Amino acid sequence: MPRANSTFVTEFLFEGFSSFSWKHRLVFFVVFLMLYLLTLSGNVIIVTIIRLDRHLHTPMYFFLTILSISDTCYTVTIIPRMLSDFLNPYQTIAFHDCAMQLFFYLTFGINNCFLLMAMGYDRYVAICSPLRYSALMSRRACAHLACGSLGIGLGMAIVQVTSVFGLPFCDSFVIAHFFCDVRPLLKLACSDTTVNEAINFIVSVLVLIVPMAVVFISYVVIISTILKITSTEGRKKAFATCASHLTVVIIHYGCTAIIYLKPKSESFLGQDRLISVTYTVITPLLNPLVYSLRNKEVKDALRRAVWQKPLSS
Repeated sequence: MPRANSTFVTEFLFEGFSSFSWKHRLVFFVVFLMLYLLTLSGNVIIVTIIRLDRHLHTPMYFFLTILSISDTCYTVTIIPRMLSDFLNPYQTIAFHDCAMQLFFYLTFGINNCFLLMAMGYDRYVAICSPLRYSALMSRRACAHLACGSLGIGLGMAIVQVTSVFGLPFCDSFVIAHFFCDVRPLLKLACSDTTVNEAINFIVSVLVLIVPMAVVFISYVVIISTILKITSTEGRKKAFATCASHLTVVIIHYGCTAIIYLKPKSESFLGQDRLISVTYTVITPLLNPLVYSLRNKEVKDALRRAVWQKPLSS
């Protein structure tokens, strides 16, 4: 129950990077601004190249386009606010703005988890059932998978935000983080949060373990199928089509699982913030880099765009 004679908060204060000196915060501002601009430009380039080049009008690149758009929305939710806080000694956020930030952060973060699962399914069908690929990965099927990923993100975000902001927040208003996240907010509630923590854990398991399990099983079958290919060149080509996706999957799921699936007793605020920087700033930057630098088709499309060669075969 809420404490008697307590004042309910109308805004929160981010602890964030307030312990850093002004000089260090200025350095971080410049570094993260550059990373943010690289992320935005990388995702815009990826989406534009895929849109313009007919060679990339395939299900895999359809999902990559959606992932790039989702990543862009994901970073817009967190990074601009974080950048302004580097320059502002008093880092406050209104109660309802905090709820909105958490909602969009969870929506696009969960959407990314299931988009990566859909991309894993696409690779599974392409390598293990190539003759049925066109039928199983039709435009309609791809649209359903993309809409399903977003729908799950929206649904889970509503559950989480309702659970967290249905709690009373009394005297405590300092969030030990640089954005509104579930665990730091639960620590500020002035009532029992056992049920809310259980909901958070269940949602975390559903949006991480389920996609991770599907991707893992898909790649077990994919690798088994690839190893049966007699041609060395054929095996290399098959592995190459999966390498970019597998790299992004390991980075994304790895960082997110460390934060949301570890026991509450093992949560260290400084460590959590460092890992959070990785998956809110670094991971969205790596996605376009990995897919452009490790993917021959994207590199060829970039060359065609730069040298203005005809895009048709």
